[in-house]
Amino acid sequence: MAGMCCGVKIGEGETTAPVEPRSKSARTRRMGCQQFNIVPSDTAVAPSLDNGERKRQKVEVTVPAVSPPRECENSVVNCQLEQKERESPSLTRIKHYVVPDLPKFSSISVCGRRRDMEDAVAIHPSFCSHSDDTSRGIHFFGVYDGHGCSHVAMKCKDRMHEIVKDEVKSGETSWKELMFRSFLKMDQEVTEWSGEKAYNCRCELQTPQSDAVGSTAVVAVVTPEKIIVSNCGDSRAVLCRNGIAIPLSVDHKPDRPDELIRIEESGGRVIFWDGARVLGVLAMSRAIGDGYLKPYVISEPEVTITERTAEDECLILASDGLWDVVSNETACGVARMCLQSRKPPSPPRSPGNDITVTESGESSDKSCSDSSILLTKLALARHSTDNVSVVVVDLRKDL
Repeated sequence: MAGMCCGVKIGEGETTAPVEPRSKSARTRRMGCQQFNIVPSDTAVAPSLDNGERKRQKVEVTVPAVSPPRECENSVVNCQLEQKERESPSLTRIKHYVVPDLPKFSSISVCGRRRDMEDAVAIHPSFCSHSDDTSRGIHFFGVYDGHGCSHVAMKCKDRMHEIVKDEVKSGETSWKELMFRSFLKMDQEVTEWSGEKAYNCRCELQTPQSDAVGSTAVVAVVTPEKIIVSNCGDSRAVLCRNGIAIPLSVDHKPDRPDELIRIEESGGRVIFWDGARVLGVLAMSRAIGDGYLKPYVISEPEVTITERTAEDECLILASDGLWDVVSNETACGVARMCLQSRKPPSPPRSPGNDITVTESGESSDKSCSDSSILLTKLALARHSTDNVSVVVVDLRKDL
């Protein structure tokens, strides 16, 4: 009797092959499983037959080599360096002179014992986006210490480097005049913007016009040859050169003799109320913002231009939360110790004085990171009551 099996007609005299059991081994034999051996080879090995017996085929699959991911930071510069090195291998040893490397730096900001965080830090390596290679060696670092609220410091963080960049592109040759105009433009923007609600901060709930809010500003523009520091307020910049602390800015305090004379000549007064204060209110004589205290509190910066040398080790920018309790010499000693990779001692801790801090920052180098963190911990251990913001820039050229 004929029948149908799997779509094939089977006659009466025909016999069907025995059906193998549905076991795992049987299924494996029927499917002729292939064993894959993945090797980094350029050719595939063909399966071989031995004595007429079919063996399990071993198929070797070619896998292309995967190169490690490139670091995103400075990748464009690295690509250009690699091209130049291929064209001229002799440039390998001096590649940081062909295209200036991005500087090693670290920054950290902590709220400390204050209720609100009013500091802001801005770091913009190679912030002048020109087509020539030398422009990549101009770097911007800024620390802004707000008072009254944080929004003026945040506005300076977002805009100051852009204003400076526009002034640089204008072709001004004098750094002093350039930075002077940049600070005045920043102050003008803050004055015009004070009524806008660009930031969700507590002062907007208290006063519709925030002209009682201001910020200090210490800005450093670092080029391959110079360090240009512009300061307005009591934040500070200090250069560590061959182990010696060199202040690149002078704090604008109301009782500083020249500042006291300027305030009184403009019709203001300095009242000692928990320290010297302009009209008994503000503990600094220069700041960005603070429209209600003008013309006694001005936004004109003092600018210093320092030639770089081979003995320069690092640059420290910080708010007064650090400088109120740590001297220039101590700060440079701590930073220098970390940069030289010597394990620094832990700052003393007083029992019962532990506080919870919210910190933020960025770093491109571990030794710089160690120095900024240790300086911040030292300020807190010495009972600094203010926000603490620290930026450390490695200036060594022989690395």
